[in-house]
Amino acid sequence: MSRNAPTPGLGARPLVVAPSAAPAAEEASSHGATTATPPAVEVHDVTVAYHRKPVLWDVDLSLPTARLIAVVGPNGAGKSTLLKAILGLVPLASGRIEIFGRPLAAARSMIGYVPQRETIDWDFPVSALDVVLMGRYGRLGWCRRPRRGDRDAARDSLRKVGMSDFADRQINQLSGGQQQRVFLARALAQEAAIYFMDEPFAGVDATTEQAIIELLRTLRAAGKTVVAVHHDLLTVPEYFDHVVLLNMRVVAAGPTAAVFTSDRLQQTYGGRLTLLDEAAEAVRRAGRT
Repeated sequence: MSRNAPTPGLGARPLVVAPSAAPAAEEASSHGATTATPPAVEVHDVTVAYHRKPVLWDVDLSLPTARLIAVVGPNGAGKSTLLKAILGLVPLASGRIEIFGRPLAAARSMIGYVPQRETIDWDFPVSALDVVLMGRYGRLGWCRRPRRGDRDAARDSLRKVGMSDFADRQINQLSGGQQQRVFLARALAQEAAIYFMDEPFAGVDATTEQAIIELLRTLRAAGKTVVAVHHDLLTVPEYFDHVVLLNMRVVAAGPTAAVFTSDRLQQTYGGRLTLLDEAAEAVRRAGRT
């Protein structure tokens, strides 16, 4: 489906999400002590370079569990590259990454991924249901056919994103917003603990955008973690409770109320006045809520 690297892989009714596959909140030791859950993602001293030109440089980052996390920064800041580095889709020049305290190879079954729409070959001859079933392959293995339970799970995921009536429709016959909902359904079918989404709101109408954010909030309420590349500064304070400001390096990361400030945005975006005006308005809005 993807022209680049292969991807791992809302309606009005309330969405019920299975309990998180993340490690338990606390584990008792042999002496009765408890150990807190590790962060959802830890990035240690990561550098990524394309053709010897650094795209990410000495990135250190710790992301909490059960949060909606925005990755924000100017074009070319390395936002999509950061997601791909965490997912193992691009090589690291240096550093290491852990997910729930585990290396990627041990955590793949806990991960869902929604790529950018423009990276997908929409002419690939598959139905919406076929796309969502791809989200079950991590549980099945590539050599086994989907069973009835997998098809039921895929159809249920389509229902949760309001796409039940389009299950048999070819993916290239759907609108941009409908295609995005199908890929969200594929991620849901993975029953992951953490979801990485590359601009999930790009190119969708207002109705679909509201449906997507309600889905993300329901995932958070179920203990899931969502890390999303996001470009609309005005909606950051409303949609996300944790923010990573990125411009090749991490400028700041933390709770939105603490990090999403005019000064930090100035450091991230520099002198890009139009963006900074939008950012200032977003900060003012956040202060009124």
